[in-house]
Amino acid sequence: MTKIERLDEQTLSTLTQYTLPQMLAKQARELGSKRTAIREKNFGIWQTYNWNDYLQYTKKVALGLASLGLKRGENIGIITNNHPEWLFTELGAQALGAITLNLFTTAVAKELAFGLNRVQAAYIIAEDQEQVDKLLEVKEELSFVRKVIYIDPTGMRTYTDNPWLMSFQELLELGADFDRKSPNYFTDELNKGKPDEVALMIMTSGTTGLPKLSMITHENFTEISRKWLETAPIGIGDNWISITPPAWIVDQMWGMGVTLSGGMIMNFPETTETVVEDFRDIGPTVIITASWFWEALASKIRVKISDSGFIKRLLFKICMRIGGAVVDRESQKKEVPLYLRSFYWISSRIMFTPLMDRVGGLQFRGAYTGGHPISPDVIRFFRANGLNLKQCYGLTESGGIFQVQPDDEVKLETVGVPLPRTEVKISEDQEVLILTKSNFVGYYQDPEETAKSLRDGWLYTGDAGYIDDDGHLLIIGRKAEIMRTREGEAFSPDFIETRLKFSPYIKEAVIFGEGQPYITCFINLDFGNVGNWAEERKIPYTTYTDLSQQPEVEELIRGEIRHVNTQVPGPMQLVNYILLYKLLDADDEELTRTGKVRRKFVFEQYKDLIDAMYSDKKELAVKGQVKYQDGTVSTIETTVRILRV
Repeated sequence: MTKIERLDEQTLSTLTQYTLPQMLAKQARELGSKRTAIREKNFGIWQTYNWNDYLQYTKKVALGLASLGLKRGENIGIITNNHPEWLFTELGAQALGAITLNLFTTAVAKELAFGLNRVQAAYIIAEDQEQVDKLLEVKEELSFVRKVIYIDPTGMRTYTDNPWLMSFQELLELGADFDRKSPNYFTDELNKGKPDEVALMIMTSGTTGLPKLSMITHENFTEISRKWLETAPIGIGDNWISITPPAWIVDQMWGMGVTLSGGMIMNFPETTETVVEDFRDIGPTVIITASWFWEALASKIRVKISDSGFIKRLLFKICMRIGGAVVDRESQKKEVPLYLRSFYWISSRIMFTPLMDRVGGLQFRGAYTGGHPISPDVIRFFRANGLNLKQCYGLTESGGIFQVQPDDEVKLETVGVPLPRTEVKISEDQEVLILTKSNFVGYYQDPEETAKSLRDGWLYTGDAGYIDDDGHLLIIGRKAEIMRTREGEAFSPDFIETRLKFSPYIKEAVIFGEGQPYITCFINLDFGNVGNWAEERKIPYTTYTDLSQQPEVEELIRGEIRHVNTQVPGPMQLVNYILLYKLLDADDEELTRTGKVRRKFVFEQYKDLIDAMYSDKKELAVKGQVKYQDGTVSTIETTVRILRV
């Protein structure tokens, strides 16, 4: 393993003295053209930008926006995927004292209009024709937007006469011309920035209501960066790969924070489909991504193994038993016997190392999962396979992830211990409270909600949890979502749902049972895995709805639920379930854009089905609507069966 080129303590202690654009200028002075700052894969070839290039493109964007009239304190909207232009735009606008808001490219026109209206965005940087078309659809609601700047010109030829639109290339040319006329303007504006000024806003997930806009300062991000650079196995020149949307706190924390402050390389894969191949190309040092990524990868591996020959299946089963035994002993702080270490070494050579190489994880020094809770079974699965996967915890409002499992103290159910200069405590009603300089400064134009969340510097997370004897934090779930059965038994839906989703055949699960005599569940099938399972057994089906109604599929899922029932206490065991006739979808407002279930919305939307699970009905005729990203709506009419575990 290559030696980590860490930042020295003095450098780390000065990080919070800079704004993010000032940090970029500092890195350009110190690392210049000697070090790579950004890589992007296009048409199978990695394009590189050094730190001087990074600063020059950022400067051109800033001056291009200045020439259009962007003023200090104004807001801009950014609707991009993971590309260098996101970084150039965000830092360029911040260099002029503007505040940025990233929105999801998967959002429908109505959602984009909602976010842009909230901040009265003066300018919008949009990814491509698809995003421009959404904005044109709601243009009457965006009278405050002076210009929409599109990055990808593909398909934009017929739009050239629209004065509301201009290309990113034109913006760069404007910036270069402005620089020739006013060579000191960028530096003067850059030096005006203060670390305690708001750098950007991030929209919360909105699982329990309308999304709020969290205001994050430059200092919030440089402080969270310092925590990670002090503790994580990373250093100057190490690789980070950007695979989560820029509108999510994790990629902001790393792209705008850790990689920038730490002199690391920001890598952008070609597509989501090429991520594993791109992992193998560049060998990322660390990865942090959402639980769904690890759940999907675990499912993919397990399905591939189950499809292999008898010898391979048997070998994998034996190796997993050995790996699992090692993980269990390590998590319980028990010594691993010499014979078991020897068996594990052999298993690593013949099974785990080739497997990790196949999925692109061989070079990871550390892998982390954040966002939605994840089943301990997923953590155990990957750790048994030799991947140093650890659970961590953070919020948008905390500036990102502040709680991590130490390498030598991984406990599968916990989210670890606080990073430096972070204090965590539990309130009398079990709410998790955090005190740290990386905490946000409030919600945009929402003093009432800010006062609820920030009190005397403490962030009230809304999550329920407790701290164990080793100082590790365990998250029970959202405080507002803790449920009680009719008998008064308390349970966390997340606790059951994450265990159900470890099954390779279950994509999503939604638990119900508040005030009811027993617990029930909606199940979304993993269409790909269950479809392959059905095809191998010559079970005919046409659509997702058709597949979900096959008796053999119902029995398959019944077996998966029964297995989970053996892992949870009696009051948490499922009694009835429904294979939902459609996938829950963000376009139907059933999920957030980060994939979290909007539980209250789902409850209201499917109340008839939920009530049926608590009646003596065996089936129920339903008529539902599906909304697609282009705004079109179709109707599904079918009969749903209420199934007993």
